[in-house]
Amino acid sequence: MADAKVIPFDDDRSRARRRPATHGREAAVRALPAQQHTVDEPAAIEEPSAAPVAPAPAPAPAASGGWERRLAGGLAFLRRRVTGDYEVDEFGYDKELTDQVLMSLLRPVYEKYFRVEVKGVENIPKEGGALVVANHSGTLPLDGLMMQVAVHDHHPAGRHLRLLAADLVFMLPVVNELARKAGHTLACAEDAERLLRAGEIVGVMPEGFKGIGKPFAERYKLQRFGRGGFVSTALRAGVPIVPCSIVGAEEIYPMLGNAKTLARVLGLPYFPLTPTFPWLGPLGAMPLPTKWTIQFGEPIPTDGYAQEAAEDPMLMFNLTDQVREQIQHTLYKLLVQRRSVFF
Repeated sequence: MADAKVIPFDDDRSRARRRPATHGREAAVRALPAQQHTVDEPAAIEEPSAAPVAPAPAPAPAASGGWERRLAGGLAFLRRRVTGDYEVDEFGYDKELTDQVLMSLLRPVYEKYFRVEVKGVENIPKEGGALVVANHSGTLPLDGLMMQVAVHDHHPAGRHLRLLAADLVFMLPVVNELARKAGHTLACAEDAERLLRAGEIVGVMPEGFKGIGKPFAERYKLQRFGRGGFVSTALRAGVPIVPCSIVGAEEIYPMLGNAKTLARVLGLPYFPLTPTFPWLGPLGAMPLPTKWTIQFGEPIPTDGYAQEAAEDPMLMFNLTDQVREQIQHTLYKLLVQRRSVFF
C-alpha cells in the first residue's frame, strides 16, 4: 500500500422465542382429551389415592439447556480462536469476532449509556455497495463506533459497516489490531474502492481531525470536506452516497481548549482540555451520558455518471457540497427537535 493515494478528507495528515418441546410423560398427559360424562354413564367416584398425579412442569431443564447451548457455543468459539480455525478477509476483518465479541461490548454503551435513536437506516441499500458519509465530532471517535453498531443492529438486511480510519489509528498498539478485526481500514482511495466494488457498506467522515478536534463553541458546524476524494471514489465504484447526521456526540467531551505544544510533543493532532480532562485524571476521560440521534438520509445515486466523471473537478465540488449541505441541514433539524442534551 506504499503507493496508495490517500483520500484528502481533511487538510491534516491523515426474536421470537421458540416454545420448548415437551417429552415423555408430561407430553402424554397433555395429549389426553378431557373426560366426557353422560347421563347413561355417570362418572365413577375414584379414591383419592388412585388418582394419577401429573408432574408439574419444570422450566429448569429448558433454562439449563439454554445455558448449556451458550456454554457449548462459547467453548467452540474459544477453541476456534486458539486453533486459528477462523476466517479474516484481506483487510483483516474478523466477522465472527466482531459479531460475538466487539459488538457485544459496544452494545451496552450504545443502548444504555448514549441511548442512541436511529432513523432512516433503511436508506442504506439491502445489497451492493454504498458510501455512508457522516459528520465527525466528540474529541474521541466514538461516533464512528456508534454508527457501526446502528447499522449492524438495525439494518433490515443485517449489513455491516466498514469504516475508513486515519493512519493514526493503525499506529496505536492494541487499537490497531482491534480496528482491523472490526473491519476498519486505512482511508485511501484504492482500499475504499475495492471494498465498494465488493458490495460492502463503507463509512467515511470527511472532516477528519478538524471535525473531531474542533472547539466546543463550533459544535455542529461542519468543517471543510477536503477536496471531494470520497465523491471521486463513489463515482468510480458507481455506488450511492448516503449522508448521515449524528447529534449528541459533540457534548460527550466539551473541548474548551487545545494544548498544542503538548500535542506536538506527543505526536497527536490535538490535546483536548475539557471541564474534566486532564484535571480529574483517568476519571476525566469518561464521556458525558448524552442522548444521541443518528439519521441516515436519502441516498444520492452516482451510477448515472460516466467513468470519466470522477475526474471532473466541478462535478466533484457540486456533489461534495450537496452531501455537506444535506448533512448540515439535517443536523439543524435534529437540534431543533431535541428536547435536551441528556434526555
